[in-house]
Amino acid sequence: MKQSFDFLDAGNETHFRSWRAEKLRRSAGLTNDPVQIGSLEGPDRSEALTVLNQCKHQNFCIYQVTDPGDPTERSSLKLRAFAKSFGLCIAEDHPFAGDDGVVDLCASSKPSKVGYIPYTNRPLNWHTDGYYNSEGKKIRSFVLHCVRSAADGGNNQIMDPEIAYLRLRDENPEFITALSHPNAMTIPENVEPSGKVRPASCGPVFSLDPETGDLDMRYTARKRSVIWRDDDVTRAAVDFLNSILVSADPHIHTVALEPDQGIICNNCLHNRTGFDSQSATLSVRHLLRARFHNRISGA
Repeated sequence: MKQSFDFLDAGNETHFRSWRAEKLRRSAGLTNDPVQIGSLEGPDRSEALTVLNQCKHQNFCIYQVTDPGDPTERSSLKLRAFAKSFGLCIAEDHPFAGDDGVVDLCASSKPSKVGYIPYTNRPLNWHTDGYYNSEGKKIRSFVLHCVRSAADGGNNQIMDPEIAYLRLRDENPEFITALSHPNAMTIPENVEPSGKVRPASCGPVFSLDPETGDLDMRYTARKRSVIWRDDDVTRAAVDFLNSILVSADPHIHTVALEPDQGIICNNCLHNRTGFDSQSATLSVRHLLRARFHNRISGA
């Protein structure tokens, strides 16, 4: 169903106020206790509808698998089956993904992964996944599934992009216009250890999904390797967004994933604390991640 509210029309205050009231009302009625899923490979209709309802109203859902099944079976294949239950079939082509399109997120000493923070035990700042991708390869959803948790730390915070949008627009509607500019954020070219060049990516922070009209967001709080459009409103908007993300906003949720728990979301803002900083060896923390170019769907 096509979204009736145009997120990029910063001048339509009447429609915004109506959407805002409904958004906050729906969000306030949700709990982030994990949704119980019997089997990762195939949630039943009731389970699937609960997940979809959470994602519809806050763009993410935390789940708990109650029957993990045979531990010798490949969890990545089960994860892809789970994602498919919600219309997520277009997997990202990622250099570190296996044949099934799933990436193992764990601390690694492999030369190809050295220098990439997701494969260390260091903290990850606020971002949306694939913020460096081109428009044609935009990440619109992902599933993050815990195989083994860290002994200490490794927690995530997550925030619905629509709430971030709402906070920015409440502060100054011009922030939305500035962050919707096609040159709002540029990620420079990157040369990977293999010699492969990832071209520069320039685009807006806020845009619309062409199929549904829902809000898409690409963002990173990194100070390095990002170039913001050189104007006062954009700088003020970025500063205000960063201030939200380090605040005690009640819509910022802390998630400490345990084994057989996960997050499915429409590419929400998220971060990760550092973990096992006192360990003399690589951490056993192991998560699986699958990213997709389309949004969560289903009924």
